[in-house]
Amino acid sequence: MKFNLRFLFIALFICTISIAQNKGTISGVLTDKDMNNEVLPFANVLVKGTNISVNTDVDGKYSLSVNPGNYTLIFSFLGYESVEAPVAVKANETVVMNQALSSGSYTLKDVVVQAAAVSKQKETALLLEQKNAVDIKQSIGAQELSRKGVGDVAAAVVKTSGVSKQEGSNNIYVRGLGDRYNSTSMNGLPIPSNDPKMKNIALDLFSTDIVEYISIDKSYGARMYGDFAGGNVDIVSKDYRGKGMFEISLGSKINTNAIQNSDRFLLQQGPTKTGFVSYGVPQNALDGYNFENSLNPTKESPFGGNFNLKAGKTFNIGEEGKLSLFATGGFNNGYEFREGLTQNVNAQAAPLKSFHQVKTTYNTNTTGMFNANYRLNKNHKIGYNFLFVNSSEQTRDTYLGTDRDYENDNAPADLLVQRGTFTQNTVFINQLLGSHKVTDKIDFDWGVSYNTVKGDMPDRTENKMYLYKDTGRYNIAQRTNTDNSRYYQNLKEHETAANLAFIYKLGDKESGESKGKIAVGYNGKFKKRDFEAIQFNFPITTTGFNVNVTPNNLDSFFNQQNLGTYFNITSFAGMTPQTYGGDQDIHAGFANLEYKWSEKFSGIIGFRYEKVSQTVFWRTQLDAVGGTNTFDRNEFLPSLALKYELNEKQNLRLAASKTYTLPQFKERALFLYQDVMDSTIGNPYLYPSQNYNLDLKWEMFPKSDELFSVTAFGKYILDPINEVVIASASNDISWVNIGDQGYAYGVELEARKNLFEIEGEYTNKLSFGFNASLMKTYQDIDKLKVQRETQNKMSINLTDSSSGFTGASDLILNADLSYTKNFRNDSGIMATIAYNYYSDKLYAIGAEEKGNLVDKAMGSLDLVFKSKLTKSFGIDFGARNLLNPEFKRVQENKSGDVLVFNYKKGLTFGLGMNYQF
Repeated sequence: MKFNLRFLFIALFICTISIAQNKGTISGVLTDKDMNNEVLPFANVLVKGTNISVNTDVDGKYSLSVNPGNYTLIFSFLGYESVEAPVAVKANETVVMNQALSSGSYTLKDVVVQAAAVSKQKETALLLEQKNAVDIKQSIGAQELSRKGVGDVAAAVVKTSGVSKQEGSNNIYVRGLGDRYNSTSMNGLPIPSNDPKMKNIALDLFSTDIVEYISIDKSYGARMYGDFAGGNVDIVSKDYRGKGMFEISLGSKINTNAIQNSDRFLLQQGPTKTGFVSYGVPQNALDGYNFENSLNPTKESPFGGNFNLKAGKTFNIGEEGKLSLFATGGFNNGYEFREGLTQNVNAQAAPLKSFHQVKTTYNTNTTGMFNANYRLNKNHKIGYNFLFVNSSEQTRDTYLGTDRDYENDNAPADLLVQRGTFTQNTVFINQLLGSHKVTDKIDFDWGVSYNTVKGDMPDRTENKMYLYKDTGRYNIAQRTNTDNSRYYQNLKEHETAANLAFIYKLGDKESGESKGKIAVGYNGKFKKRDFEAIQFNFPITTTGFNVNVTPNNLDSFFNQQNLGTYFNITSFAGMTPQTYGGDQDIHAGFANLEYKWSEKFSGIIGFRYEKVSQTVFWRTQLDAVGGTNTFDRNEFLPSLALKYELNEKQNLRLAASKTYTLPQFKERALFLYQDVMDSTIGNPYLYPSQNYNLDLKWEMFPKSDELFSVTAFGKYILDPINEVVIASASNDISWVNIGDQGYAYGVELEARKNLFEIEGEYTNKLSFGFNASLMKTYQDIDKLKVQRETQNKMSINLTDSSSGFTGASDLILNADLSYTKNFRNDSGIMATIAYNYYSDKLYAIGAEEKGNLVDKAMGSLDLVFKSKLTKSFGIDFGARNLLNPEFKRVQENKSGDVLVFNYKKGLTFGLGMNYQF
């Protein structure tokens, strides 16, 4: 028996070795026939009838190992006609199969041309780029965005490890670091913010229809601006290649909260359904009641939808030139309804303000993009990108409850606050980019941009009333002249930027092998912001206090006839608005050395110098004369990225860098912004933080579409900036350098795995994706430092002597399960269920013995179903927030947690269809 087993083992071993030795190899290079046979990286090579496939590398090369026999290879690439070519493979031989692909129709002997194409932005292509890159990269492409049913860039980035979004805001957190620590760019050029309160533009303004892929850089490199600590989000716009296409899509969506409360879905009058308005400050607002919009709300039918057009075309110009054009335009809107508790309580849990809030919202987004890419020849390329985005949000908030500052001595009464807000943000982005091969060893890349942002809040209305519990009647309420008001603000920002880079390729003279490259260049960014605001207050007369009013018919009280009798009109300084502005100039020079020291070991050593100047000026109700504040900085920023290839499928990476964090214009301007629950004020003494960053990453790529990775990271921050409650009569919120140091550290995990895949000509697979981030954050709190550095103008009385970073969760995870099945005639289905979870996160640091405000852990579940019924026609369905969890914010007092804010968002269902001509 032992002899038989030993004999069987030896036979199997010899058979296995024999089979391995008898395999053959197919290799070659794929090129672009329309671009003078430039190599095609990330194209796909598939052995027909099997699941054996490979992507070409950055040099267009591929290699496949197969058993001897006759096969058919399918070569494919985005916007290009696929090519089928027969090949015969013999044992222990290599067959070279080079192939040129074209976007035009053509026929070759023994070649069958098909219309199918594989997306350049598919997950396998981006994973291959991540694997081959020397620096640490993480990207999410058009294919993955479509699979997960992601509609905007904000929703896209939170699908990546270590990234979360603050509920109810546009604030993105990367590794526990919020808006101030992150940056946003488009095609490598910076883009400005649309919101005076924020550093970064709201990412949900960008529809994924304009996106080729999104790169999330969480480790710093010398070619990036140094105002960085969490991450940089770079949006790469569509680059069309193909004969021509035209696509139309439309859809509808509903929110269950909005539909169930349609009988009380009210919005203020004035804004149009398109999200564009033309009204503003009345010219003679103080001379009479000349306000254009009614205070009486109107009832809405909360059914949303979307409409989008896409078109692309490529033209041959001369013998070598090629012009590719792409344009897209779309409009979408939606309705939301939420209600719940919102309150401020003291350290003993006694309410200071306690309201039941009802919030109705209507939002729109209009997007238009055009790009033209002209390839003069294989050495010279020029591109122009234009992007227009207009977004609007119309909200009506009602707060009913108590406010200790509005206690009524005459009779028991609740306070009713009504606020109507409309914001319109318009962004214009213009970019011109070029790439030139000067010699075989020298490349020159450049880019310039001019961007403008206009943010309007025209005619925000606020009114306060007493509701007397015994009679049910309403009277106008007033404690200060600003209680009943109309507010107008306008933001204009202009930003110009330039990138220049020379790249010199290093090579081994004997072997001709590339050893790396040296890059030197210049970056410049010049920003100018102008902000103005004016508020018209309506102080109530003694007669007006005794007039009964109807909350939804305030026009009967505030009108020209009652002016002077029931109320008057005042402002801060007549028709002169409050203003603040800022100028920020950054000049930077950088140098990068990328070098391959051995077959397995490579790295990038970088250095960057930045000269930063920021000036803020203001004239506000807090400083009627006006003031100014300037700082100039010289920043020296080294960076290092190392890569060691453990084997063909595994890499070990290290990245280290020094960066800084700038305060924003509004944080330094002495301007007071008042909201219903709190007010914020700028701090002119604020100054930049210094950051030290470290990453260590292991990654494995079992297959072309599979990934396992583990990343350890650390951030050490000197003089961190934080938003805090300052000691004042009204407990205003401001920004301070809160302590001497802070740090964040953690681990990120990521996995993409095919659970099963049935071999065959058409895809039939179930795949799983997962990423998680575990982190801890800490920062000093030093009230003496704050007093000293603000020259005793500000002081803080925070409850604790240290805290975590606001917005940081100890645990963030994303998981998705996708099933893909393709059929004949380019039809198919794809279904994805995606789950997102974050643990408790610090919202605000407690003051005056009050506990911290903490957003409780929450998870959400989405379902996306996409179908392609024919080559041209598809139907999509999405169901969002299926678990409909309750959002809760608590104040962690010593006596226990106190609920201060809660609501449910409701489920959102969407149905859409698309047709491509």
